[in-house]
Amino acid sequence: MEILNYIISEALILIPGLLILGQIIKHIEIIPDKYIPLILLIIGIPAAMAMTGWTVDGAIQGVLVTGAAVFGNQVWKQLGKEDV
Repeated sequence: MEILNYIISEALILIPGLLILGQIIKHIEIIPDKYIPLILLIIGIPAAMAMTGWTVDGAIQGVLVTGAAVFGNQVWKQLGKEDV
């Protein structure tokens, strides 16, 4: 199953936005990296709800787009690593 099958097209724009925001947050030295996914979730849920409606479905879209952004970032990082 692919996560993108469950995200509505209107919310897809949030994925690159959250990726960029995550990179910006990463460069803020006082915020540990382990909190970046939580911060993105706190931003992603209301952003998706603002776009899709203030419903449970909107909140689920927020969780899905945040998950896709964090997952995409991790895949990118892991594929860039050299095998030792």
